[in-house]
Amino acid sequence: MKAATGELNLTVITLIAIAAVIGFFWIMWPNIQNSINSQWENISSGGYIVVDYNR
Repeated sequence: MKAATGELNLTVITLIAIAAVIGFFWIMWPNIQNSINSQWENISSGGYIVVDYNR
């Protein structure tokens, strides 16, 4: 019985972890996609990116 409880706990922890990762990307994906599109437009239009190394 103890082994079954341990396996259930591990399954629940795994499902929660998977849900957390999916939730994170669900919320962050629009920002990631906008960033990728912005960089793609800069590259496609011949623009350049200024990198400030003094930060």
